[in-house]
Amino acid sequence: MKLISLSITFLFCILAVSKNSYSDEAQVIEGPYLGQTPPGPIAEPFAPGIVTTEFYEFNGVFTPDLKEFYLIRSGGVHEKPSLVVFKNINNRWYESVVSSRKGTPFIAPDGKTMHLGRRYMNRTDSGWSEVKSLVSPFDKLPIMRLTASSKGTYFFDEFKKDLTGSIRYSELVDGQYEEPKILGKTINAGKSFHPFIAPDESYLIFDGKREGGYGDSDLYISYRQQDGSWGEAINLGDKINTDAWEAVATITPDGKYLFFNRNMGTSKYENVDIFWVDTKFIEELRPKE
Repeated sequence: MKLISLSITFLFCILAVSKNSYSDEAQVIEGPYLGQTPPGPIAEPFAPGIVTTEFYEFNGVFTPDLKEFYLIRSGGVHEKPSLVVFKNINNRWYESVVSSRKGTPFIAPDGKTMHLGRRYMNRTDSGWSEVKSLVSPFDKLPIMRLTASSKGTYFFDEFKKDLTGSIRYSELVDGQYEEPKILGKTINAGKSFHPFIAPDESYLIFDGKREGGYGDSDLYISYRQQDGSWGEAINLGDKINTDAWEAVATITPDGKYLFFNRNMGTSKYENVDIFWVDTKFIEELRPKE
């Protein structure tokens, strides 16, 4: 099992891999995607013992250059949920803590903004800016996850205390965001959360619990139609979905892999892990014209 190397320039979290403790003799992780062998059509845990552990790992996202991987960690040495990053420096990966959790991270397609629900950070020459808050018309909305397309359109959910939710969008017109609009019933049938909009807005992946699903929350995809409307939601199938909670999908910037979360514990969110899978399903599920 490969372990990540130490560097005195970073504040590292202690990682438990099998029964071995983290030490100065740890092997170096090299290569893209934290040195992991790419998955096939069946979802697999991402970087077992390095990213995926017996604790809580949530919402893994890469920057466009694939040299930074962000996620939320909780448990073990993390008494409170923390935003952490794995950085590839000279082809070696190093882990450090960015901050306490401020929201659900998503990196904009141009890499200049990290969205955190109703909050965000801008990329600067020295790293990320301080956390800022979105202004009207988003400042009063209970946003859990917000994603953006290449032209800046926001797709986001509204997470309410009664655990109901819907997905809305807001287009950027002449430098200003329009009042958010709710998507139709093809998307918002029941509870719909954690949208991921394709950079070109050709498809939308989200999660929800629907009739005909595999048990708990499943991942679904909807394709943009020629008239601009959204097609019926299609379940991603049993190679990705199970009777457990699957949610929070993200396609990597190179378009090759889907990252998502699955609850592996016996109780809700006890041990949430990050999984990944090949994205060939996107074309396989696309309706034929």
